[in-house]
Amino acid sequence: MEKVALLKCDEYKVESIEKKLREGFELLGGDDFLRTLIPYNSKVLLKPNLLSIERKESPVVTNYKVFEAVIRIIRDYSSNIIFGDSPGVGDSRKAAELCGLMEVAERYDVKFNSFKDEIHVKLDNSILCKSWNVAKVAYESDVLITLPKLKTHAMAYYTGAIKNQFGCITGTKKAQWHTRMPDAENFCKMLLDLNTLVGTDFAILDGIVAMEGNGPKNGSAKKMNTLIMGKSPSAVDSVAVRLIGYDNPLDTPVLKEVYDSKWGAVLPKDIEVLGEKIENMKQKDFKLCRKGGNFYFKNPVVNNFLKSLIAPDPALIYDKCISCLRCAEVCPEKPNVIKFIEKKGKTIPVWNMNRCIRCFCCQELCPVGAITTKDKFLGKLLKGEGEK
Repeated sequence: MEKVALLKCDEYKVESIEKKLREGFELLGGDDFLRTLIPYNSKVLLKPNLLSIERKESPVVTNYKVFEAVIRIIRDYSSNIIFGDSPGVGDSRKAAELCGLMEVAERYDVKFNSFKDEIHVKLDNSILCKSWNVAKVAYESDVLITLPKLKTHAMAYYTGAIKNQFGCITGTKKAQWHTRMPDAENFCKMLLDLNTLVGTDFAILDGIVAMEGNGPKNGSAKKMNTLIMGKSPSAVDSVAVRLIGYDNPLDTPVLKEVYDSKWGAVLPKDIEVLGEKIENMKQKDFKLCRKGGNFYFKNPVVNNFLKSLIAPDPALIYDKCISCLRCAEVCPEKPNVIKFIEKKGKTIPVWNMNRCIRCFCCQELCPVGAITTKDKFLGKLLKGEGEK
């Protein structure tokens, strides 16, 4: 049975966060646990969530005070600490500087890695993907500790401990994976293989302030006062999704694939939650990006046809659009999906839904939140949300 520490932390204050994280490690086994997790002076990679270039306190990225609290603990066991990520858009160094991580790292002599150097490797025991190009430092680190932010996500419904390692794919190579894995089922299998490849060792999920609604970039900040930590990223994510409204973790695509592939712990019976009780930490009014559940069929022709009828589409919020053309820039299927038209003196995107793979990269990386998801009528009916 996997153990997960669920902690209540009311503020972004380094001393308070450090105290809570140390309490969490004590619940998981204390100093002996940490010495097993981090053999003496191991090369430790801290992998925050740097989706894009954001300012301090932004709910889009891992908070710099959580980052500092983690460093304070890890430096007791290793002086060889590195951090890095590869954002969806923009320069990783600028992203780390603006959100405050770089200043913290420099104070504690933690090295920065831009994730630009990659290595080609094979994964023989894969679920789906055997050949990889990943950030070299992620593959070669002795210990990888992932520091995700708790957020909603248009394609994956939720993003946390497992999906955070998608940042180990360098730069624009992420778009290539969306093209290769256009459906959520295979994309999630790819994420599991990626975590196996880089060997995610431990997860500390920042949910003190989470993101709800139109995540993972343009949703709203949601105070949850929550930190979740454990060796199993799937167990950490299972606890997290139950807090925000997915009572059945299998309603989320990634955890459904974890369960089907027997990759890790997902069901409540397989996870021991230490510290706070889930029922006491649940959010009653958390705004999900997408409701739980999906429809998968063995026949890919049938599956693709029904997906076109059921799956939501990207939709423009006209008043927010600034005609920056970012949506077309990040689309992995360009130039086939998005074209631009003039409407009321503004250049706006129009989607060819016959070619759109519904990866929602346009929604995820729109700098002003001008793109959202729109459910189809049939999809609403099948989820019991149609007109009554």
